[in-house]
Amino acid sequence: MTHPFDRPRRLVAEALGTMLLVATVVGSGVMAERLTDDTALALLGNTIPTGAILVVLITILGPISGAHFNPAVTFAMRLRSQIPTSEAMAYVCAQIMGGIAGTILAHLMFELTPLSLSQTTRTGPAQWGAEVVATFGLLGVILGGLRFNQTAIPWLVGLYITAAYWFTASTSFANPAVAIARSLTGTFSGIRPMDVPPFILAQMVGAGLAVVVFGWLLAPSPRTPDTATSSTQP
Repeated sequence: MTHPFDRPRRLVAEALGTMLLVATVVGSGVMAERLTDDTALALLGNTIPTGAILVVLITILGPISGAHFNPAVTFAMRLRSQIPTSEAMAYVCAQIMGGIAGTILAHLMFELTPLSLSQTTRTGPAQWGAEVVATFGLLGVILGGLRFNQTAIPWLVGLYITAAYWFTASTSFANPAVAIARSLTGTFSGIRPMDVPPFILAQMVGAGLAVVVFGWLLAPSPRTPDTATSSTQP
C-alpha cells in the first residue's frame, strides 16, 4: 500500500504525538497537584486536558501516521495485518522515545529534575484487570470508529479516555509507552517502575482481546437467500 507520507514523517508524527500526550498527562498532573490538595479535583484537572489533547493530536497527526501514539494500538493493527512488522517495531520505538521526551519536557516546564523515578504504587489484580478493560475499550472504540465513522475517531478516543480515567481503578493508562514514561516522574501521574511490566502485559492482553472480539462483532454476517429477500416480502 502506497502511503502519502514517507516513513521518517510517520515516525516523527508518532514520536511528537506521544511526547505531547505525555507532556500533557504529566504537566497537567503537576499543575493540578500544585493548585489543590483535593485528590478528586486534581484527578479531574488531569483528566480533562488528557482527553482534550487526544482530540487535537489525533485530528492533526492522524492523516500522517494513523495517530497510534500507543504500542497497544500498533500491536492491534499488526494483528490485523494493517501495518508491517518492521514498521510496527519502528512505531513502538518512536512512541517510547517520544513518551520519555514528554516526561522530560513537562518536568523542565515546571522546573523539576528532568527525570525522577516514581514511588507511586499501582499494582494488584484490580489494577491489572482495570488495564485490560481500559485497553480493550480503547481498541474497541478505535476499531468501531474505523468501521463506521472514521472522522469521529478523535472525539471518540478523547471522550473514552476522559470517561475511563474515572471508571477504571487504574485511571486508564491503556498505553505501554505512557506507562514507561510515567514511571520516570515522581509527580501526581507517576507509577513505580516495578509496577510497569504487569501493566504492559495487561494492556497487550486487552488489545489482543479487542482484536478478536471486535473483529467478529464488526464483521457483517453473510447474507443468506432468506435474509436477503425477507425485507422485500409483504
